[in-house]
Amino acid sequence: MKKITRRDFIKISAAGGAALAMTDPILNWVPSFLKQDYTPLSEDKAERTPTVCEVCFWKCAGWVYKDKNGKIQKIIGNENDPHSMGRLCPRGTGGVGMFYDKDRLKNPMIRVGKPGSQKFKEVSWDEALDYVAKKVKEIGEKYGYESMALLDHGTTAHHFEHLFRSMGSENTAEPAIAQCLGAREAGFIHTYGSGLGSPEPVDIRNAKCVVFIGSHVGENMHNGVVQDVSYGIDHGLTIITVDPRFSTVASKSKYWLPIKPATDMALLLAWMHILIYEELYDKEYVEKYTYGFEQLKAHVRNYTPEWAAAKTDLPDDLIKKAAYEMAAASPAVAIHPGRHVAWYGDDTQRERAIAILNALLGAWGRKGGFYFPEKKVLPKYPIPHYPEPKWTWKDITHDKYKGAFTGVTNLLIDASLPENKSPYKIKGWFVVATNLIQSIPNKEKTLRAIQNLDLIVVVDTMPMEITGYADVILPESTYLERYDYLRSSRHKVPNVALRMPAVEPQYNTKPGWWIAREIGIRLGLKDYYPWETLEEVLDWQLKQVGSSLEELKKIGVKTFPKEEALYLAPGEDYEFNTNTGKIELYSTSLAEMGYDPMPKYKEHPQPQAGYYRLIYGRVPMHTFGRTTNNPNLNDLRDENHLWVNPKVAKILGLENDQEVWLKNQDGVVSTFPVKVRITERIRHDSVYLPHGFGHTASKLSRSYGKGGADWELTTKVALDDVTGGTGMRGNFVTILTENPHKNQEAES
Repeated sequence: MKKITRRDFIKISAAGGAALAMTDPILNWVPSFLKQDYTPLSEDKAERTPTVCEVCFWKCAGWVYKDKNGKIQKIIGNENDPHSMGRLCPRGTGGVGMFYDKDRLKNPMIRVGKPGSQKFKEVSWDEALDYVAKKVKEIGEKYGYESMALLDHGTTAHHFEHLFRSMGSENTAEPAIAQCLGAREAGFIHTYGSGLGSPEPVDIRNAKCVVFIGSHVGENMHNGVVQDVSYGIDHGLTIITVDPRFSTVASKSKYWLPIKPATDMALLLAWMHILIYEELYDKEYVEKYTYGFEQLKAHVRNYTPEWAAAKTDLPDDLIKKAAYEMAAASPAVAIHPGRHVAWYGDDTQRERAIAILNALLGAWGRKGGFYFPEKKVLPKYPIPHYPEPKWTWKDITHDKYKGAFTGVTNLLIDASLPENKSPYKIKGWFVVATNLIQSIPNKEKTLRAIQNLDLIVVVDTMPMEITGYADVILPESTYLERYDYLRSSRHKVPNVALRMPAVEPQYNTKPGWWIAREIGIRLGLKDYYPWETLEEVLDWQLKQVGSSLEELKKIGVKTFPKEEALYLAPGEDYEFNTNTGKIELYSTSLAEMGYDPMPKYKEHPQPQAGYYRLIYGRVPMHTFGRTTNNPNLNDLRDENHLWVNPKVAKILGLENDQEVWLKNQDGVVSTFPVKVRITERIRHDSVYLPHGFGHTASKLSRSYGKGGADWELTTKVALDDVTGGTGMRGNFVTILTENPHKNQEAES
């Protein structure tokens, strides 16, 4: 059998030359928009500028190289950055395409047609900003500034969060919390008293065994994780993957557990049973650091591997072998918590189960398990205290979802609906760098909320679906054209990284900090902006920690000495930030809120005959729908395919590359067709569709109508009991081989 190497793992999917970018910092492939005049760049004659990538949330630090004519030629990783370790993923090296994309938003615009009509007039910045300020003041005077909501994502969000706090609103939320991190952070907070943050402090490079549960490493190109796993493959790392799909990381695993969807909790509880009742857990660690072991032992007594086998459709001996493998590696073992973890509505409890298993294995604070990350805290620039709002997101959340620790996007949308009769009403939105139409489940509810708003402002770089519903569109410069706040992340080594403009903004675009500041000044909030440029703020912050903007412009990334230990010392006394000061296997904080103190198995709906569970995921060259129009990355993958098991294909008479449409359990039919990929790599009860394709925004010239849109079909949502997060994996589809829209197309 051929040995799987690190290089094999990095060459994922069909990324072609882009995959080489992970191992070679030189740009080895040429995007179509550069082919006519592209010549290799001589680095010693080029100018380089530090940046922090904004193609995804990993925010790798890098260098932007320009030729003698000032034209951006390539982006590579910063060798001193703990996020990138000197390498960028295919998306990062292709980020230059965001700058060169001719479809970019170019000028401020005010709507002249109905919402969604895409009818706008171009206006000056003064006219657009004056209009926004006037409308915000009207809402503030009539309803209170609390009735303004900010729905955001990415680095730009920080500038608008400051604006909103300054005017008296804390009603901010980002979809990534409700869909990705909220339940995960809550699960670990109620176990260890601490969340995980980003990047996750999983010590993969020193691990002997790592378990991935529904985590598509190698397809979701989390740069540091992919490099760590690649290193591990070359150094004897045992990988266990739990996934109904034979993913990239599953192909590199010692054990692949093709679990029946929606039964993950049964597997996790059975693993607890095995570790406890076969006395494979770390006894010394559990006795010293945990609370509630006896309650947990009694709780999992009947969750046997034989019971779990019947629930999960996995052989009980495979369940046992995986548990034995983890126990043998303890404490250098980690069950990875994942990122997109909102699935079925009991997601905080599922993450609790993962956290508990890591504790039983003695992995938290141990080499090869989870390390203690550290962040360089930057002082805040001196400003007045923010005004105290009369109400916040907490008032519309905590009665039902007591474990939510930040605003929840779907609940702010609910507060925007016309049927909302509570005193807490949202009447205006700022939507910053997030395409709500594609990212929020149940599109029709989002559209009803939009129709009920007095104002919707969209700040973005591209004409996404959401921009069509804006009253005002404010075009932001790409990350290659602007300053942003310093990246200060929790990592093994405290560090800060600088993003600065490599080039002047194209067209009539502006950086997010400038847009937010100009609106703030028009609202009479000049005291909260006692600086003229963001450079002043960055330089002041850096000087407080012994550096300067001048230094960061030269080095890009600065690391600082670590003040705390990376791991627990043998026998060290340690107090966790929980009610008991221990790792809570029995969660006293959840019990106080009225939730189950320990995870329980719950049955979830399964597809009816003729329907298949819709599983969505990633491709390595794209960040959801954000990059599918990028000219570099679109060259690598311009459409998705629907993965279908051969048994299903035979029953339905499907062939490879045949175009089909999907209809979900609520009768919603996909707008565009998608091509079939027949493969044994997906279970017979499910289909798999990468997310971010099938754009309905016609101004996206490369990605409009290309592929199937899973987001159109996620109309059923299971809200997490603890955080209110939006679980979307309970949607089922049937496959249509005839065009369901042909009559409509003929009429039009």
